[in-house]
Amino acid sequence: MKYQAVLFDMDGTVLDTLDDLLDSTNYSLSHFGLPQVSREHIRRNLGNGALYLIRNSVPQGCSPELQEEILAFYKPWYAAHCRIKTAPYEGILPLMEALRDRGLQLAIVSNKPDTAVQELSEACFPGLLELSVGESPAVRRKPAPDTVLKAAEQMGLNAADCVYVGDSEVDIQTARNAGMDCIAVTWGFRDEPQLLEAGAEVLARSPEELLALILQS
Repeated sequence: MKYQAVLFDMDGTVLDTLDDLLDSTNYSLSHFGLPQVSREHIRRNLGNGALYLIRNSVPQGCSPELQEEILAFYKPWYAAHCRIKTAPYEGILPLMEALRDRGLQLAIVSNKPDTAVQELSEACFPGLLELSVGESPAVRRKPAPDTVLKAAEQMGLNAADCVYVGDSEVDIQTARNAGMDCIAVTWGFRDEPQLLEAGAEVLARSPEELLALILQS
């Protein structure tokens, strides 16, 4: 087996967070008297962090100052409401348990705000993860390689010892920038054609297939 660790993206990869993100975004927009957005809009704009999501959800012409106000409202609101509808995708917990049983280390590396990443990791994957890394001012977010390389370093590993598993073009580019192998999953927030267009070389269409790909490496 090639890998010693598996690094997972969070949203759309191990957790179905879409409805809580939708509700928190729309609540934040309505708080400032702005129109709400659709579920599909949220799905298309996930993966690049909270600021990107807010910037792309406000009406055209919304000032940068107002965007920052909305973001400052959104972050604590979402942190307090990130577990209302969110749950692991079917098959993810058995996948993680099987990987741990075979001696692999597991981590989550996400562009989601770090407060929410830590809470969700502890609540949804107790005892399964070595560490979790979310967006913070201390490190550049994906697709910069900093977060995945930091996670590997904290586990005492090199990039070549790890595989990054994600569901978006951001994850594919992050792994490429880090010199790390990548497996793109098709059950998340991007469709298979989008993943292939983004340069995905290895696809997993189910957690069972993902397990086989990792163990057969």
